[in-house]
Amino acid sequence: MVTTNRIRNVAFLSTYPPRECGLATFTQDLVQALDAFDGLIKTKVIAVSNGEYYNDQQVMAELSQNDKSSYLQLAKKINESDIDLLVIEHEYGIFGGTCGDYIGELIKNLQVPVITTLHTVLPNPSFKQKQVLSTLGAASIKVVTMARNTMKILQNVYDINAGKIEVIPHGVPFRLLEPRDKLKEKNGYASLNIIATFGLISPGKGLEYGIEAIAEVVKDHPNTLYLILGKTHPCIKNEQGENYREKLLDLTHRLGLDNHVRFIDKYLTKEEIIYYLRLCDIYLTPYLSKDQAVSGTLAYAVGCGRVVVSTPYLYAQELLGDGRGLLAEFRDPNSIAKCIKYVLDNPDKKREMELRTAKLGQTMLWRTVAAAYFELFLKLTGDSKNAGTKVS
Repeated sequence: MVTTNRIRNVAFLSTYPPRECGLATFTQDLVQALDAFDGLIKTKVIAVSNGEYYNDQQVMAELSQNDKSSYLQLAKKINESDIDLLVIEHEYGIFGGTCGDYIGELIKNLQVPVITTLHTVLPNPSFKQKQVLSTLGAASIKVVTMARNTMKILQNVYDINAGKIEVIPHGVPFRLLEPRDKLKEKNGYASLNIIATFGLISPGKGLEYGIEAIAEVVKDHPNTLYLILGKTHPCIKNEQGENYREKLLDLTHRLGLDNHVRFIDKYLTKEEIIYYLRLCDIYLTPYLSKDQAVSGTLAYAVGCGRVVVSTPYLYAQELLGDGRGLLAEFRDPNSIAKCIKYVLDNPDKKREMELRTAKLGQTMLWRTVAAAYFELFLKLTGDSKNAGTKVS
């Protein structure tokens, strides 16, 4: 397509703060990073709403998540606007209908070219999950994935043309903070080994295995504290209340770990997340699903140059290769404990892993990630709204 020096108007369809979810934070960070560039890209947000109130000039429109007619109305509004390109941030559970299939109402009535950014890529989807993502892929001029190991899955499972697929990593913020020892001292942790996990809490996070692992670790390293940072996922809380958190608390007490496991029950700001990551010695992700293609929390930990101990889900395998962390077996607290103890017993190896991780983290800073999106948008946006829908 022919490019010009005019301003391109790019809209992002996504959840957005004040909604408390990782996708909302991701979109806000990306938009803010793009807006830091001078010139040719002007960003707007279309917020996927489930009852939230938006009073933000960045939000040009709202999509009512579970109202099918809202998707058709939004297509009409976008077609009549000055939007040159729509970026759909896709995650199952964000859009209404079966497996989010209401998004099809928007796609089939839209006259503006679309990029889809994928936050979940399932190697073994249900029929409906595959149908939804394949439909998005067919309608998009580009499909952005955050991990190289998903490229073959997108081609072989979802029939997405290889030429459409772009790999742009998950972005991470940058903050200047005091050294770890100083941060520990300020928080009363000066003599402790700090293990941390953050994010919205749900059974799929496998935190019970992390707690059981700590019971083994403290036998050799009694000065260890495991911080579990985050509130219960809103969807889990609506369906099950605080059952999972209460089971974790009961397990902690039963194992005699009340002085070694601490729950911080709140939705953390980006500043708080980075603060705790910079303070910790090891970041732990004992997730249960081997198919998890992206993890924003793991990306943040890598961005902060922290040693990571993780179960070997897809994204962890990709980010923690080349000596950047340690992979433990799924649902195996002894394996997790063995990895943690190796790091604590070998400070020189820990430092080597941190340096390798920090080097990768530098490539994931938002300013670098936003530059990749910026170049992609400029390459794809021409003068004709309809032109983009025919590109394969």
